[in-house]
Amino acid sequence: MSLTLSGLLVTGLLAAQPAAAADPVGYQNVRINEVTSSNNDTVELYNSGSTAVSISGWKMSDDSFSQQSFSPSSSSVPAGGFVTFNSPKGLGDADKLVIYTSGGTVVDRVEWATDKAKPAMARCGGDGTGAWVTAASAATFGAANASGCPSSIPAASRVRINEVTSDGSDTVELYNGGTSAVSVGSWKYVDADTSHSAVTVSSSSPSASSIPAGGYVTFNSTIGLGDNDSVFLVDSSGNTIDSVTWTTGAAKPSDERCANGTGWFQTATTATLGSANSCSGSTGGGTGGGGSQTGQLLGGGGSLTSGCAPEAPSGTGSTPTGTTAWPGGLDVTIVDNVCAFTTSTGPEGRDVSGLAFDSANPSVLWAVKNKNWLYKLVKSNGKWIPDTTWSATGKQIRFASGSGEPDSEGLTVGGNGHLYVTSERDNTNNTVPKDTILEFDPAASGSTLTPVHQWDMTSQFPQLDTGDKDDANLGFEGVGYVPDSWLTANGWVDPLTGAAYNPANYPLHGSGLFFAGLEWDGSLHVYGLNSDGTFTTFGTIATGKASVMDVTYDAGTQRLVATCDNTCGETHTFMKVNASGAIVPDVTYTNPAVMPADNLEGFAIAPASTCVNGFREAVWSDDGVYGFGSGTSSYGHALYSGTFPC
Repeated sequence: MSLTLSGLLVTGLLAAQPAAAADPVGYQNVRINEVTSSNNDTVELYNSGSTAVSISGWKMSDDSFSQQSFSPSSSSVPAGGFVTFNSPKGLGDADKLVIYTSGGTVVDRVEWATDKAKPAMARCGGDGTGAWVTAASAATFGAANASGCPSSIPAASRVRINEVTSDGSDTVELYNGGTSAVSVGSWKYVDADTSHSAVTVSSSSPSASSIPAGGYVTFNSTIGLGDNDSVFLVDSSGNTIDSVTWTTGAAKPSDERCANGTGWFQTATTATLGSANSCSGSTGGGTGGGGSQTGQLLGGGGSLTSGCAPEAPSGTGSTPTGTTAWPGGLDVTIVDNVCAFTTSTGPEGRDVSGLAFDSANPSVLWAVKNKNWLYKLVKSNGKWIPDTTWSATGKQIRFASGSGEPDSEGLTVGGNGHLYVTSERDNTNNTVPKDTILEFDPAASGSTLTPVHQWDMTSQFPQLDTGDKDDANLGFEGVGYVPDSWLTANGWVDPLTGAAYNPANYPLHGSGLFFAGLEWDGSLHVYGLNSDGTFTTFGTIATGKASVMDVTYDAGTQRLVATCDNTCGETHTFMKVNASGAIVPDVTYTNPAVMPADNLEGFAIAPASTCVNGFREAVWSDDGVYGFGSGTSSYGHALYSGTFPC
């Protein structure tokens, strides 16, 4: 998918090309995945689709565009598989590579500046879909690129072609998945017509010079885009950034990347240029056939220990409309020991709920279990296990009185490094709501922790006080600490003043606010927790979800995340501050397809500082440790680990 132009490249159809029907089904799913201009000048192709694609009679060219036959390691590329060949005429230190079908249709193209393909130029962050970067080694030809990728991806490589139309306006959308703005004015694009010259982004309409972090740029191609065509994008040095190829009609109304910014392309139902992709269309004609690529559920297994009793999920609801596929890796790994969280108040091993990475020490994952337990978890042999230097069995938590059993559901790490836990009841009196936020010092000694501060908001939710334990159990389910710096930088309007939020107006609240998720109706309740034990209520935020199970602030995406379990189709709504200063939903993702539809109440994303090859860890907790049920590898396990883009 690369080019050696100094900018964006868009590929159009050659007048002499045969009809698309002459090309093998799925040809648009075959991507150049790795290339080296050293030694044997090897090229690797990857099939991102769901069926094998014949490459018999295909040809290649370099910067002369003179087509040459090549001898591949196989005459077809299997679904999710690789084929390699050595360039028949060599590849230069600075060059381009174009792949054609036997009928002459351009399949893919990549370009590189001097020595950028040494030891290799490879897609990193996902074979077939990842960013083009200079690899750390060239040892991965014929296999996944991950082991040869550098530990971090350059900012420019986080810009992706995200959506494209061939409906007359011929619009291209770029998305910046990084954390800093990227200058793109001198970048160029070209289509599949090798007689066309590349055009700069800044000379197109509307003109664009940069893309903000997490933002979009759209422009109309000045060279046109065909019914079946390509777009190739290169930076100002002549290195390919990204590319997309589509078959006849597949970019009408648009060809969109799903998940937004990271996944395979598919034909959209509705174009969403300038915003997150809808991902509700067909996988038929765009790049990739991701619909049948579901990944693998790895790890797990083991026999239940005495007393351990998984519980089947309840309350399964439908997935909200407009939900987008999980943007990270397809594979998920079970990362705890079977029945790892049995306690004296919870011998059945269930009820691990809220999760939170420690931003000051990302090797630590905090977990809270209903019926008053806290765990400090660390990685060992690929599993999250209790840190024995803190407590091998978890620590019990109490209310401020030193008594009771907090129905501890959510937790977050505050700006002071303390743990803030939400409780919706006292389990010794579970028909009565007790919606509180408890602050604990994790450095405190002893096997039982008493809160440094406790804030009680129970009176704000009279609808929960019916004498029914089920109603009392629909209170504070999750909580997320959000730094003042994010609120002020994004122009959040203080609901109490109607003006831009000014932290100085609230001198006792610390360095951020706390967003508590109410299971009752999916709303977020915003509080300033004051050091004198009082609190300031900043109002309520709608998440668009029927319920909320966990809340987290992710500095990597600069978004507040509201998580819902099977009640809402296992979804995560990323929320932003809009132009009016309100916090609103931005995009909602489902879980990876291989995961069970259970009461997955906890969700945490590792800090961006942990990124490797463009991804970081995401962790889920299954409150019922049920997995896919008795006899499966997930039965009796609470923790699942996947990847999320950086």
